[in-house]
Formats: sequence, structure tokens, C-alpha cells
Amino acid sequence: MSKAGVKVRFYRSKNRLKEKTAGLGLDANAVIDFDEDLMSAAEEALNEMAEDYPDWVMSVIDELFEVHRRCVDDEVNRKGYFERINSIAHDMKGQGGTFGYQLITDFAEGLYKFTSKGSGLSDSHVEIIKAHIDAMRVVIRERVEGDGGDIGSELKKGLQDSVEKYSMKK
Repeated sequence: MSKAGVKVRFYRSKNRLKEKTAGLGLDANAVIDFDEDLMSAAEEALNEMAEDYPDWVMSVIDELFEVHRRCVDDEVNRKGYFERINSIAHDMKGQGGTFGYQLITDFAEGLYKFTSKGSGLSDSHVEIIKAHIDAMRVVIRERVEGDGGDIGSELKKGLQDSVEKYSMKK
């Protein structure tokens, strides 16, 4: 039995980015200069926000902890709590590195992936969430900036060990 031939069409779209920049009066080879005062003001604002970041993110970690506590106490609504944790972790993962706390980004990304759709809802999964939250608390409490060097490696290893330990449980 033979199947009827399938027609495939391939459309090649023209890249109009060059045309769009020309409309702004930009030459494709032009060098763009930024106002130094404006750049300084932006850097100053970012540095000021970075100083406040540990206090701000600790309040977010406290919120995570509260949602986690509800997971422990309320198995019936656990899926909704996991979704809330996932949303908070999503917001956090993009910010830590910006303010010099790469480990917060790393742990939040791990938490985000762990609580994504299709994740388990067992007590062991709740413990893995707690391990992520605990690791983030240590980073902020101890002001572990950047990748954390040896301390950062130990925190990552401890979290990985916790994930493995509780992943084995059912």
C-alpha cells in the first residue's frame, strides 16, 4: 500500500532588522555611545539595590518557608502550594546573580525545576524543597556572594546530597 505524496512548503522570510535600524538613523557599522552620566546613575541605582537585596530576598525566602510549612500540614492542597513555590522560585532565579548572589540563582533554579509540572508531591519532595530553602537562608545569612568558593561548593554538595537522600524515599 503506498501513501499519497506529502507536499512541504518552505518559506524564507527576509531579515528586516537592518531596514528597521536604518529608520532610526543608525548606520549598521555605527558605534553607539552612551551618556556617561546616565550610565553612572544607572550603576549607582543598581549598587544601591544590591545593598538592599539580602534583606529583600530574605523576606521572599521567609515566604517560601511559609508556603513550605503549609505543604507539610496540608497534603490535600499540596499541588497548589508547589505551584506557588515554583512561581516564587522563577522570580528569584533571575535576580540573585544580578546582585552578586549567584548561589541564590542556582538554588532557585533548582527549586524551580524541581517543582515544575509533573513533579511528585510526596513528603520526600517536601523535604527536598526545605533543603533548597535552607541552602538559600545560609547564603543570605552568611552573605555568601558570587559562587561562594569553598563554602558555595559545600552548600551545593549538601543540597545535592539532600536531594539524593530524599529522592530515594517514597
